[in-house]
Amino acid sequence: MSAPLTRRQQAVYEFLVTHREEFPHPPSLDELAAAMGLSSRGSLHKHVRALVQAALVEPMEQRRRGIRLTAREQAGLPLLGRIAAGRPIEAIPDARAVEVPDFLRGRGRCYVLDVRGDSMRDEGILDGDLVVVEARSHARNGEIVVALIDGAEATLKRIEQRPGEVILHPANPAFEPLRLRPEQVAVQGVVTGLMRACR
Repeated sequence: MSAPLTRRQQAVYEFLVTHREEFPHPPSLDELAAAMGLSSRGSLHKHVRALVQAALVEPMEQRRRGIRLTAREQAGLPLLGRIAAGRPIEAIPDARAVEVPDFLRGRGRCYVLDVRGDSMRDEGILDGDLVVVEARSHARNGEIVVALIDGAEATLKRIEQRPGEVILHPANPAFEPLRLRPEQVAVQGVVTGLMRACR
């Protein structure tokens, strides 16, 4: 499994995905740097190399001009780990790729998590379900997010953002909402789909 993308690498990837229709052809490094308002072509090249290693961008060859996204439909999404309320995301050794219908995916880079626990039971997210997550560092109020708390613990909750406070709401009356300062919470992604194995 490739290393997780840095925030800047994720931003480059999201830009390529969301603006691909705006380029008449795959953009060169110079064109991409100009479009993103970046002054350093060298650092952008490092980010693009990381996207190539993550199999999100095709290798840059002399015969083919520009930076091209790989076809998302040609491979499944990575199963990155297990997530439960109040625990870190647990890595899964030898994690497999999971085939995910395109309509369950977000627009950006996506991954899959294996849910453990029942804190989101009343949202229909049950123990053993697989959630499809679009990797993002921001969310709208009411979205179900993967939130990293104090840089250490990850949880799956519905987010409410207020001035000076972030509330992470469970969907099970047995659990209390988490009330935190904004600097304590880092959004890691937003849930875009749910898959359940036959039981």
